[in-house]
Amino acid sequence: MTDVSSDFTTSEMLEIESIKMHKKDLLEDIQKLKMEIENVMAEIQDFESAEENKLLEKGKQFSSGKKKFNMDPKKGMNYLVDNKLLEWNPQTIAEFLYKEEGLNKTAIGDFLGERDDMHLQVLKAFVELHEFSDLNLVQALRQFLWSFRLPGEAQKIDRMMEAFATRYCECNADVFQSTDTCYILSFAIIMLNTSLHNPNVKDKTTLERFISMNRGINNGEDLPEELLKKLYDSIQSEPFKIPEDDGNDLTHTFFNPDREGWLLKLGGRVKTWKRRWFILTDNCLYYFEFTADKEPRGIIPLENLSVREVSHPRKPYCLELYNPNSKGQKIKACKTETDGRVVEGKHQSYMICAASAEERDDWIESIRASITKDPFYDLVSVRKKKVINQAVHE
Repeated sequence: MTDVSSDFTTSEMLEIESIKMHKKDLLEDIQKLKMEIENVMAEIQDFESAEENKLLEKGKQFSSGKKKFNMDPKKGMNYLVDNKLLEWNPQTIAEFLYKEEGLNKTAIGDFLGERDDMHLQVLKAFVELHEFSDLNLVQALRQFLWSFRLPGEAQKIDRMMEAFATRYCECNADVFQSTDTCYILSFAIIMLNTSLHNPNVKDKTTLERFISMNRGINNGEDLPEELLKKLYDSIQSEPFKIPEDDGNDLTHTFFNPDREGWLLKLGGRVKTWKRRWFILTDNCLYYFEFTADKEPRGIIPLENLSVREVSHPRKPYCLELYNPNSKGQKIKACKTETDGRVVEGKHQSYMICAASAEERDDWIESIRASITKDPFYDLVSVRKKKVINQAVHE
């Protein structure tokens, strides 16, 4: 290979060497710049990724908060507020309860029914999100009772229906002379719905009786019969839709039980005692094999049943569920077989054993309270001087 350098002078050779050095420095600078750009890009990516993770984490926390709310409304709401996912002010909370998807309607009802000042403000803001203008009372009730499930406690129902009546009268100033009138008639409509559409109610309320039971409620005057007939016809043609809780998970039913605990149950066909987790809620007694089970092994509707303390030769502290009106007949109940089939229960009565006399007595008291509970009647009686015809409840 020819030595090219011999063709250059010494000064040219020095120039070439200088260019080479400069080129090397430039390449090193370019490399450094590339690395710096890569580092900056990595930092940007890390930042974006961190922000994305934060958003994902917030999303997960929000979803978790909703689940917590569905299981325990107060704890769930505290979790959402503590994690800065919700502002603790009535309007924001009300909009969350009114608009957010996937919230359990029973949990919403329980939260709205609480009596402390903040909950009362939330209830007011929640009711004001409903627009009742130019709706008749049944239409307004349909909208209102679809946005949550009315809780079972009389005082909670009273507060919620009072808020509803106030809002309806604000939106429709010329319909009733007072919110009391609206309150009483709202309950009369809810009870009419039960009377006309519950198959267990044999004595159905007629239009005449509905008109009669609402006499004098408009500040001592009668409401127009045409109005009452329109409300009656609306309920007769279409019952209230009670919102199903979001998701098919039966455990939604068991968020706020009247009572729960381990008891022993005597089998129907095979007379052996089995330990079961019992939950009393919504006038039903559910029993599970394990507390974590999502679906019950059996369901005992308490309608038409009675409960009493009984003695058993081998087990102390027993109570019995029985039908006082049809002795010898099987109680209408259902159970799940091990293969998953749902079958009719085989019991003419249910023998259940508690761990102590005190526990047995507490269960008997709770079951009796669940069987006889009718909050509507008491609330209307307080508001309305004359007694509403008992047949509505039968």
